[in-house]
Amino acid sequence: MTINRFEEIEAWQKARDLARVVYQCTKDGQISRDFGLRDQMRRAVVSIMANIAEGFSRRSNREFCQFLFIAKSSAAELQNHAYVALDQAYIREADFRKLYDSLDHTSRMISNLIKYLSSTA
Repeated sequence: MTINRFEEIEAWQKARDLARVVYQCTKDGQISRDFGLRDQMRRAVVSIMANIAEGFSRRSNREFCQFLFIAKSSAAELQNHAYVALDQAYIREADFRKLYDSLDHTSRMISNLIKYLSSTA
């Protein structure tokens, strides 16, 4: 199957879902007033999506993989920020676990895409 648009990439779709979750969980409560953490979480989740999209537009699998590594790093950054939110009691344990696990799944999807692209280079 050929992918013609970045919107067709499952990892990007998953990252988009994550963006909805992060924006929803940071819009109210104490976390909404912790501007630094709130903004960092939002930037990290947007970075996941943006780097997948930008990498897709590059001319080579090698360049695409570079952007995918950045997207994967942004997922790890967001996992870290989720710990801070949990430790400050900004989010509940159940919400933390759901976010963390979704990020882990997205990261694995990105890793699999990197492996695929590296094998076809």
